Amino acid sequence: MVFKKITLIGTSEESFEAAVDDAINRAEETLEHVQWVEVTHQGVEIATAEDREYQAEVEVAFKIE
Repeated sequence: MVFKKITLIGTSEESFEAAVDDAINRAEETLEHVQWVEVTHQGVEIATAEDREYQAEVEVAFKIE
C-alpha cells in the first residue's frame, strides 16, 4: 500500500479547530481514500485581515490506487 501526502492550509475567522476542519472538509471533497491528517503549523493573519484569520497548515495522507 502506498500513500501520498499533500499540504493544505485551512482558514477560519472562528478558531484553529475550525481552520483544521476547513482543510479536512476540502480534502474529503476533492480527494479519494483520505486516511489521516497531521496539523503541522498554526498561525493568525492580522496584517491584511479585517478580523483575525486563524490558519492551520495540515498534511493530508491518502492512499494511492
